[in-house]
Amino acid sequence: MPGADRHGHDGHAHGHAVRGDARWLGAALALILAFMTGEVVAGVAAHSLALVSDAAHMLTDAASIALVLVTARLAARPPAGGYTYGLKRAEILSAQANGLTLVLLAVWLGYFAIRRLFSPPAVTGGTVLGVALAGVAVNLAATLLIARAPGRQRLNVAGAFRHILTDLYAFVATAAAGLIIMLTGFARADAIATLIVVVLMVRAGYGLIKDTGRIFLEAAPAGLAPPAVGSAMAARPYVAEVHDLHIWEITSGMPAASAHVLAAPGTDCHAVRADLEEFLATAYGITHATLQVDHAAVISSGATGCAENPGTPSQHHCDDAHGPSYRPGGTALRSGALPTAAGQPPEH
Repeated sequence: MPGADRHGHDGHAHGHAVRGDARWLGAALALILAFMTGEVVAGVAAHSLALVSDAAHMLTDAASIALVLVTARLAARPPAGGYTYGLKRAEILSAQANGLTLVLLAVWLGYFAIRRLFSPPAVTGGTVLGVALAGVAVNLAATLLIARAPGRQRLNVAGAFRHILTDLYAFVATAAAGLIIMLTGFARADAIATLIVVVLMVRAGYGLIKDTGRIFLEAAPAGLAPPAVGSAMAARPYVAEVHDLHIWEITSGMPAASAHVLAAPGTDCHAVRADLEEFLATAYGITHATLQVDHAAVISSGATGCAENPGTPSQHHCDDAHGPSYRPGGTALRSGALPTAAGQPPEH
């Protein structure tokens, strides 16, 4: 079956991406852990909250990368038992955990940074500047390593990437604080740099929570409007109506759709379904589509799908359809009633 081929190809590509991700993410993880250890020592010695906050952020970087490596292997496992999609959403759990840790850590650091604004301790600016510049170099290297991962667009890898990129900006702010302390003795610059880091962490964390929340709530992929898809499907040849249209993401980069389609009377509804599946795959990248296709004027009694013998007329169909019904000409109605067929196409 074409659908099975596409799904099998997706699984093969996903497995290849996981192996490539492990290589680059593992290198970034080793680099971050080595630098983080030295930074903690330097931050405590220099009495710098900015350095300690950067080190704490790097700890979450390391944890996020480790979580990506574990969940990517889980997601690559084939479906089994009751998990008909496998464990692909384990990656989304990883991405959401990354977002939550960023926000929670930002709250904790923000509290101590505000306290330091009122009673700043003596900070060794030279140490702060030197370690921060080294941190910029390390995070640049880690960012480049993760950017080369084949699965860069998946939310869990993107989450780890945002962690590292945010840390890079944080080190730039910390280096600026160290330079200001050296030149002016303004100790509050350390706390201000920490607050800049906090803002960056909240922004990155919120973005991850929002993106993963859409997937868990079965929302349509960002940038893909179901009304536009429904109207486009209804405009395909011999389609009389589309309703019960649902579009969601199984995991990042894997959109899926289901719909009930009414084909014009007398047409080959198998051909209509094949045309719609191909259209969804090429126009919207939806290769996981489940379409139930029936004839518009008559619905077979006690059966679903296309029937050789259409059966008896039906006055109502899918009265409890979820969402609007889409019909040729761009008409979208809330009712699931049958369309009035004008000008029947030739029977196949």
